[in-house]
Amino acid sequence: MERTTCCVVGGGPAGMVLGLLLARAGVAVTVLEKHGDFLRDFRGDTVHPSTLALLEDLGLAERFSRLPQRRVRTVQLPLGPNRSLVTVGDLGALRGKYDYIAMVPQWDLLDLLVDEAAREPSFSVRMNTEATAFLMERMEAPPGRAKPRARGRVTGVRYRTSDGRTGELRATLTVACDGRSSLARALPELGLRRFTCPMDAWWFRLPRREDDPHGLVGGVGDRFVSAMIDRGDYWQCAALIPKGTDARRRAAGLGRFMGEFTAAVPWLADRVHALGSWDDVKLLDVQLDRLRHWHRPGLLCIGDAAHAMSPVFGIGINLAVEDAVAAARYLVEPLRAGTVGLRTVRRVQRRRRPTTAATQALQRFAHTNVIEPVLSGRPAFGSRKRAQRLSELITSSRWLNRLPAYFLAYGALRERPPAASVR
Repeated sequence: MERTTCCVVGGGPAGMVLGLLLARAGVAVTVLEKHGDFLRDFRGDTVHPSTLALLEDLGLAERFSRLPQRRVRTVQLPLGPNRSLVTVGDLGALRGKYDYIAMVPQWDLLDLLVDEAAREPSFSVRMNTEATAFLMERMEAPPGRAKPRARGRVTGVRYRTSDGRTGELRATLTVACDGRSSLARALPELGLRRFTCPMDAWWFRLPRREDDPHGLVGGVGDRFVSAMIDRGDYWQCAALIPKGTDARRRAAGLGRFMGEFTAAVPWLADRVHALGSWDDVKLLDVQLDRLRHWHRPGLLCIGDAAHAMSPVFGIGINLAVEDAVAAARYLVEPLRAGTVGLRTVRRVQRRRRPTTAATQALQRFAHTNVIEPVLSGRPAFGSRKRAQRLSELITSSRWLNRLPAYFLAYGALRERPPAASVR
């Protein structure tokens, strides 16, 4: 029978960070990743200052700095007269060594984490291996007590490899890091709570020139919102469209979309024809939700498995990595002792849920007051005058200008890795 101490389902940033931290602390950990590699485009490529500081704590800062990357320090929105770009967040004004967001292909970051974790004898990663079901062990309630709410204790997973082989991996604890399509989300006792999202997103690339704006740049047009991320020689672009309108808008033709985009971002008008067909435009079905319970006996959910985030503020990966760091800090000693009970996994949720809820509340505020009105043809914040006053307040106040930058950099709560993992 195959067995490990901790089975991590999903080899994204949260899963690999957790695997590395646990392995360095001497915990036997196996990561299951259903794909054969990490080469998937249009994934989140942002590495925030909180993650950069973590890599330094782990002795990986120098290796990370050698990866190809673009550093983003400013957030600019069309808020000035005649919709001129105004800097509403400047990470360069933050104190500390890491005053930027590093734009690094996610596969490079994941390869770095896997390579480092593989140095630990207690670490194992299985590529092309998909978890297909949880293994359950029936729980009996003590005499005089009500039956447990969960049907049983999770004792590992069943898996299937890309060549069709199946098997079972037993574990003291299983951690779901497999995103918003996680197996765990089908467990009714975890209670998925969904929030309304007014938009979906189209992702695509356009060429960038040296005299273009730098950093993260926004654009607003008639029923249209866009965001462009500076990737050096190209822009990674997002266009927000009303929820559920992908098929209808594609049927209207690529030419119409290019016209709408040009109206919102006129300085890119001469490059929109780089989009040859709709195949160059990828759809992201935007979701915003979270589990009421991130755990049950033998199981913990973190990252997108516990809370799917909107792309607003671009901090989903930041939150997932912070979840992994907090989880490692609470789990190392109980896993070493083989005594991971419900109380332990509850502590992880109690630590991370307030930050998640606060972040999602801010995203819902942006959905309601900015994105939904604009996509519906109404002014943000109820009136153009009110929106203009708010932009003037943010840009004129030194502290208010730093607040968005700090939130982008570190989120609502910073986490530190367990001492046993630091080298």
